[in-house]
Amino acid sequence: MNTKLTLTIERSVIEKAKKYAKDKERSLSNLIENYLKALTKESESNEIELTPIVKSLKGSFTAPKNFDYKKELSKRLSDKYL
Repeated sequence: MNTKLTLTIERSVIEKAKKYAKDKERSLSNLIENYLKALTKESESNEIELTPIVKSLKGSFTAPKNFDYKKELSKRLSDKYL
């Protein structure tokens, strides 16, 4: 069921949004609805879905407590490119 919504937005923003919608052959209402759906979908699931391969590798490596990955990464990149 669709419901009417009134928004207060700067005129220049509305004009640009209407032009964008026309160029994409969509309505402004459709663009805004899909944007709001995307926003609310992200807030429902903050966790990134892992692929099966990544899930199988998760926890298979434990770094030493004093491991400085930034320093190690810098060293490896310097060795590779310099």
